[in-house]
Amino acid sequence: MSKLVIVESPSKSKSLKKYLGADYDILASYGHVRDLEPKTGAVDTESFAMKYQIIERNAKHVDAIVKAARKADEVLLATDPDREGEAISWHISEILKEKKVKTPMKRVAFYEITESAIQDAVRHPREIASDLVDAQQARRALDYLVGFNLSPLLWKKISPGLSAGRVQSPALRMIVEREEEIEAFQPREYWTLHLDTHKGSQPFTAKLTHFRGEKLEQFSVEHEARSKEWLATLESKDARVMRIEKKRRARNPAAPFTTSTLQQAGVRQLGMTTDRVMRTAQQLYEGIDLGEGPVGLITYMRTDSVNLAQEAITDIRKYVGTNFDKDYLPPHAVHYKAKTKNAQEAHEAVRPTSVLRTPDAVKSFLTHDQARLYELVWKRTVACQMTAAQFDTVAADITVGEGTFRATGQTLAFAGFLAVYQDDEEEEGESKLPALTEGETLPVDRLYGEQHFTQPPPRYTEASLVKALEEYGIGRPSTYASIISTLQDREYVVLEKKRFQPTDIGRLVNCFLTRHFTHYVDYDFTAKLEDKLDDVSNGKRQWSRLLGEFWKEFDGELKAKQEVERGCPILEACPKCGKPLFMQASKRGLFIGCSGYPACDYTRPLHAATAEGDNILGKDPASGLDVKLLSGRYGPYVQIGEMPEDKKAPKPRRASWPKDIPLENATLELALKFLSLPREVGHHPVTGLPIVANNGRFGPYLLHDGKFKSIPKTDSVYEIDLPRALEVLAMERAPRGESAAAVLKNLGPHPDDGKEITVRSGRYGPYVKHGTTNATLPKDITPEEITLQEALDLIAARVAKGPAKKPTRKAAAKPAAEKKAEAKAKPATKKAATTKATTPKAKTKAASTKKTTAKKPAA
Repeated sequence: MSKLVIVESPSKSKSLKKYLGADYDILASYGHVRDLEPKTGAVDTESFAMKYQIIERNAKHVDAIVKAARKADEVLLATDPDREGEAISWHISEILKEKKVKTPMKRVAFYEITESAIQDAVRHPREIASDLVDAQQARRALDYLVGFNLSPLLWKKISPGLSAGRVQSPALRMIVEREEEIEAFQPREYWTLHLDTHKGSQPFTAKLTHFRGEKLEQFSVEHEARSKEWLATLESKDARVMRIEKKRRARNPAAPFTTSTLQQAGVRQLGMTTDRVMRTAQQLYEGIDLGEGPVGLITYMRTDSVNLAQEAITDIRKYVGTNFDKDYLPPHAVHYKAKTKNAQEAHEAVRPTSVLRTPDAVKSFLTHDQARLYELVWKRTVACQMTAAQFDTVAADITVGEGTFRATGQTLAFAGFLAVYQDDEEEEGESKLPALTEGETLPVDRLYGEQHFTQPPPRYTEASLVKALEEYGIGRPSTYASIISTLQDREYVVLEKKRFQPTDIGRLVNCFLTRHFTHYVDYDFTAKLEDKLDDVSNGKRQWSRLLGEFWKEFDGELKAKQEVERGCPILEACPKCGKPLFMQASKRGLFIGCSGYPACDYTRPLHAATAEGDNILGKDPASGLDVKLLSGRYGPYVQIGEMPEDKKAPKPRRASWPKDIPLENATLELALKFLSLPREVGHHPVTGLPIVANNGRFGPYLLHDGKFKSIPKTDSVYEIDLPRALEVLAMERAPRGESAAAVLKNLGPHPDDGKEITVRSGRYGPYVKHGTTNATLPKDITPEEITLQEALDLIAARVAKGPAKKPTRKAAAKPAAEKKAEAKAKPATKKAATTKATTPKAKTKAASTKKTTAKKPAA
């Protein structure tokens, strides 16, 4: 009996083939197969019927599934066990029904790719969960209704090409509001007073906590004068130990990973992006070849649950009992409860499929990223079933005159779960105090004050943004990576030093939305809408009614906002007419303009200096001239010195300010860096000629002996040194027909055809090459880090898209001399030939030519 199994990705099919055998054919859908038609009316706002179309890049995969399904005796829909996977199975079943395929279909779901899980799923198939499909359709329809109706208003009122999203807009609001908090923050000074003392050979420090019987608050000592005044009263006094407190404190292990906590730990501890964490986790879930075929190493990574299967708990406790002393194993299994509301989409936390596959045992089969992420999951899972760590804490109160100082110390008494896993965020160091006794006197080595200033709230990192989104209930963990990617792709935010900052256009979009659509970017409203969608998943709410309630209110808001003014108001009046000024967008960038336009034509660049000296970043060390940040026709730039009045005099040095660096980050150091180009890297050892690095129309390049060579994107034009420059200059051009690309890395043969897969440096950045297929590397994967499996996925995705459409080229204009020569060689038209033949000279020449041709021998 022939059975067809449908999965989402080709890498998963290899794992299933190993466990299901020859009677099963396995095909991949390559993700979603259908989506809403990308045009107005795809969602009927009366009945909420939806018009779907097959996604073009996956059309050939759908055709292959339809063809195979006709021949099979049974179709098993084995897509991922979440809302999106359920929807993919439903779409495939709908397509097969439309194509009149009558083969019986069943849904199978498993949360780990192991032999027992897969065979159990096949033995116990089920129907497609309509509630999950309804929830996914409702979510997609909401995103469509917001995007297709709100985005055109942004195009009209701000700038073409912008977009607004149901979930991305509240996330953008969070980042913008945090930036506004930082900008509005006023630092406040305060001081802390300290005592340095020692006992025997061990020095230690204590901090003043009480003075003249009153407990100190943060701002009790507000300035240096008070600090000195208090210290003066404590001078020449003895230090006496008045009280000692000793406590044993326990710290319990964290719950096993959910999608959200895995993303946060991957960003914080491994330095990955959320998108990279999820892609790497997908690879570990779908299967890694450990020498005897692919094996799924972790359970499904899209989950809100912190539960573990009883079988897994038993195996983990057995492992701990075998490999650690008995004190490390608690008497009973530890159970955790999810903090996330409506955690229903998976039956287990993210864990290893077998605790016996230790990180060291599988490391040689994994890429660098896979090994690090697997180790993180394995350690966290094992640690969650171990005893708490124990710390001995000591606090000593020491009096000096009218002041009481406190010294604290902490030592690890019992490691417990810390013997396996420790999160960087919760790391606790040791600080030991000497053995003290109450009543003893200590020397006063030093009394001093330390100045501090309050700090603004920190900008969001990927990890802290994910945590905040989860706390607010915005989106769901499986969507966090795409939310962050969308904000960056739209250039609403940039990631600077691993922290998010809004761009000017991001601020403008947020201002417009929060001003005119406050309800729809409200955190509480967004969270409640997510709860309602979860109710649809649970069968507690009807999806079409939910859409109807949303659309009725949203459509009314849209109609009411069609005539609102362009841009966003700023707290400033027009100097010409007194009307409010607005931040607005144009083809040349953002600017400040008067709301009274066209009656008042006042405008100024967005970042123009508002007062003398506001735009001066500092002095150029070489010339002593001012380095200024200015705004021009083509955007902001930096300049050394003033523009001369004499137009014939040499102009000052200038450099454009990069778009990806916010102007708020402008410093003298950065300005001098941008102004350093062109810079001489060094002299070529063979020719003795200089090598110059510079930015050009087509990107950074090296100039040597009159020849140009592009600098690879993996190198910085500001930092490339002479040895690396010589390597770049020595790179040979690829043969004709190939892109001019240097091979950076050889990943090995393709498992299907044996052709080599290489990583190359091309004109538009690094890419992987297999035969005639080229696939660009994503921004978060470097040529040094990419693995063979990641390359195979990129190649498969590129092949699925089909051949690239080549732009039609206009024929290049030919030189006049060449045109003239072609005109002479071109046979005359019939009319021209007849006219020429009327002259005696032409007749004679034609006859002569004919006679000569006749005498030639046959070829």
